[in-house]
Order: sequence, then structure tokens, then C-alpha cells
Amino acid sequence: MRRLVASGLVCVCVSTGCAGRESTSLLDKGTLVAGVRPDLPGIGSVAAGGGLEGLDADVTREIARRLRMKARIVPARAADREPMLNERRADLVLTFWIRPDWKQRLAFAGPYYPSYQDILVRAGERRVRNVRDLKGRKICAVTGAGAADQVTKERQVAAVQVPASSYDECTAMLRSGRIDAITTNDTILAGLKLRNGAAFRLVNARFGEQRTGIGMRRDDPDGCEAVNKAITQMYQDGTMARLMNRWFSGSGLDLSSLNVPEFEGCPTQ
Repeated sequence: MRRLVASGLVCVCVSTGCAGRESTSLLDKGTLVAGVRPDLPGIGSVAAGGGLEGLDADVTREIARRLRMKARIVPARAADREPMLNERRADLVLTFWIRPDWKQRLAFAGPYYPSYQDILVRAGERRVRNVRDLKGRKICAVTGAGAADQVTKERQVAAVQVPASSYDECTAMLRSGRIDAITTNDTILAGLKLRNGAAFRLVNARFGEQRTGIGMRRDDPDGCEAVNKAITQMYQDGTMARLMNRWFSGSGLDLSSLNVPEFEGCPTQ
């Protein structure tokens, strides 16, 4: 009899993982917890009635629906994104540039939309036409974002970085003349342009492709593959085109061609 009981316990452990062992996959949860930037109009910002709205909020809800999960969206500022994943306060975080240094520590689903780095200036500024024209000019550097480094370190353009805690602070400084330009993803800049109307101009310099992915922990390859499948479906059925037009139509951003991006590939265990 003891042997039968022991054998039964082994079977239960193999099939369920035994009590006390916590699953590492988001697929074993009922609610998908996603970190979304709260400071990027069009991508993620606080709605009038509370909560977060924007492209990333809508993408999160679509992914959760296709995974047959509920969605809970929490604010994730640039500097908080990686700690939120490591501390398991979020299952995934959106609007992450897929950079080699982050790939050593995190997994990435997507990219979920192709974007380019671009430049936002005051409407009357006509001397800035490309990234080289930022030489000697003051550009905003949001803590944890890395976009300013792409100009001064990656492309070795001698611009002057002015630190800021958010893109709201960047736009205030641009309006007042304390800085000359904001540079980051064209989608982020398109949202800032729409919020500020005729005050700013998107340069359309498009000087570097930025693969914008969904940050995840490396211990969940099955969850990563499932998110990639959901993103693919969103492109195939026209959902991504509808969402991009919803949030960025009229910004000057080129939305004429939206194809399924070449995915980064999920880690294997």
C-alpha cells in the first residue's frame, strides 16, 4: 500500500510540479500584468478617468485577450522597467529597445512595431535636418531611456545631454528654449507632437532603426513564444494597423506600410 501511495505522489509531482513550486510562466496565470510607460502620449499616458491609455495599453489588452487572460496594466517609468521584471512585479514591459546589453539579462518578444530614432524640435527651427545637425546643441536625456546616448556615444555627435526624469519635462524644456531638441523613437515623438500641436515639428530624420520589443524574464520561453504568436496574429488580421492609426494619425508619422517585424527569437532553457 505504501508503494502505491508513493507512486501516486510521484505522478502528481511530475504532472503538477508539486505543491510549493511556483511556476515561472505567465501562461499559468489568470491575469497578465504589463508595465506601460505613463509619460508617453500616444504610447502610454494617464487617461482622463484614471488608468493608462495609448498604443501599449491597447496592445497589452489584445495580447491578453488572445492568450485568454485578463489584463492588468501598471505604470513603468524608464528606469523602473528592468527592476519590475526582476522583482516579478510585472510579467512583461512594453516599449523596450532591443539592445545587446539588455539582451544579456532579459528576453524580448517582438519587436511589436518597427520604429526609427528621430528628432523633435520647435516648429520654427529649420537648421536641424539630421542627426549631425545636433552637434553642439542641447538634447534631452531621460533617465533610463538611452536615446541620447545613441546620438553622443553610438554616432559620436557632440551634442550636450540635459538630464530629465520624463518626456513631459523634456517638452517643457523644449518649449522654454532650455534645450534644442528631443530625440528618441519616432512613435514617442509623434505622440509628443500630437499633444503639443503646432508648437513642435517632427524632423523625419529617421537615422537609425530601433527594434521596439516587449521585455520579459529569460525563464519564460513558452510565454515569450505565445506573445510572439499573438503579435503575429495582430498584424495578420489588421489589428496593429488599426491601433497605429488610432494613436498616430495626423502626427506626420509614415503609417503606409505595416508588416510583421522579424522577431528577435525567444531564449531556450
